[in-house]
Amino acid sequence: MLPVMTLTEEILYQLPGDVLGGLRRADRTLASLRDDSTPVPMIVKENQQPLGTLDWDVVICGGTLGILLGCALALKGVRVALLERSVLRGRDQEWNISRKELEVFIKLDLLTDEELEQAIATVYPKARVGFLGGTDIWVQDVLNIGVDPVYLLETLKQRFLAAGGKLFENTPFSGAVVHPDGVMVEAANGFKTRLLIDAMGNLSPIAQQIRQGQKPDALCLVVGSCAQGFPENHNGDLLYSFTPLQNQCQYFWEAFPARDGRTTYLFTYVDAHPQRLGLEALFEEYLRLMPEYQGVELNQLTFKRALFGFFPSYRQSPLRTPWSRVLAVGDSSGNQSPLSFGGFGAMVRHLQRLTFGIYDALETDQLSVKALAVLQPYQPSLSVTWLFQKAMSVGINQKIDPNQINQLLSVVFQQMQELGEPVLKPFLQDVVQFPALTQTLVKTAYTHPGLIVKVMTQVGLGNLLDWMVHYGNLGVYSALFWLSQKVEPWVENLPSGSRYYGNCWIDGWKYGSGGDFSPPQL
Repeated sequence: MLPVMTLTEEILYQLPGDVLGGLRRADRTLASLRDDSTPVPMIVKENQQPLGTLDWDVVICGGTLGILLGCALALKGVRVALLERSVLRGRDQEWNISRKELEVFIKLDLLTDEELEQAIATVYPKARVGFLGGTDIWVQDVLNIGVDPVYLLETLKQRFLAAGGKLFENTPFSGAVVHPDGVMVEAANGFKTRLLIDAMGNLSPIAQQIRQGQKPDALCLVVGSCAQGFPENHNGDLLYSFTPLQNQCQYFWEAFPARDGRTTYLFTYVDAHPQRLGLEALFEEYLRLMPEYQGVELNQLTFKRALFGFFPSYRQSPLRTPWSRVLAVGDSSGNQSPLSFGGFGAMVRHLQRLTFGIYDALETDQLSVKALAVLQPYQPSLSVTWLFQKAMSVGINQKIDPNQINQLLSVVFQQMQELGEPVLKPFLQDVVQFPALTQTLVKTAYTHPGLIVKVMTQVGLGNLLDWMVHYGNLGVYSALFWLSQKVEPWVENLPSGSRYYGNCWIDGWKYGSGGDFSPPQL
């Protein structure tokens, strides 16, 4: 008698390629992170002998998102080599982002106005935020743009090559030796460069070596698909929940219109305990709950793609490398919050800051450990979100009211909506500002003190005290950023080395206060 297939097996076997095999390989990688069995690579070494003549100013490892930074630097005259382990091509699934964040492509001359419009594959009018037992909130212009990665990356690739950049496809990174005057990057025949940039993502071997097998402090597990056959719906979901705790997880949903159907995601925040459910189990939950979520039976859907992954988060972030002339960017650096998925959105948010900062570091030869550290500054606007992640998850053996997380989020978002868009919209784009956060906390504590007490018990005293430090620093950074706008013209007149540090500190206060979205209204 043949074994009965699971829903996941039944659906994924319909798709071209070994999708189920890919899901199970991702699960094995996830399991090795959870049980501390991931081998620690030792691929970056040091050598005190000078390299001599260098061929490149920058070598970037990881082309999918590295092309954004590589193209921006090449347009400024930097000699850039971009290494990609396979072929540099965007995925078929759109990247969702807000239109305001796309302006950086015009500012850095990466795209023309016409090319940017062509890169936009989908636009939807409004999105829903809602939780079980609460009232739905509708917002506009938040993650409502779907960018075509295939067109975007191909356009950037051609611009990169035209600007003098060199692309090396099917060239995996295998190691690096840091010398006093440069880095020998071990890939193909070797690349001698002034600066090595790691853009290889969450599982970068360089980041793994630095972290020395450290378990993630939290994980976001996500599964989903793009399918056709849904009831007509031109709107999206940003954050939606319609179930209480299940499997010691709070399930959240996202949905976006796509060119060839509708994309839906199920995600959850968990710790790295080995007993947590894996991606295949979560995919089974996704398919089980889909009919209730979207009002459609699975046999009415035509699945085009399956989507899955996990996103580790570490409190020790952004990640600073212990070597001179090596810099991590994007997900490799942990420069995303524990609430967001990072990736494209995180890279775009920091693209202008990193482009100018790296260019100035090269121009002024500020490539030491200390000098590069200021390009990845401490950001209290990110650190405060750890408590939010804690409040949206539950320990493997923790007992709380199954509806507590839904109740908390429903109340908090209702308070933010009443406070207005300047409070609500930044938070939905993963930007936390001191004035908005303070108003929300005060209003929520006043109207629902009992719920606040429950949440404090859930997250624990230690996490709460740690959060208070970052919350205080968020206020300090807001004041420093406000002051920095008064002295910024004076910084430009400093000697080159001092100007580099001054500009990086101002950027640190700006991003650390959420001022990259808009200046905090003190």
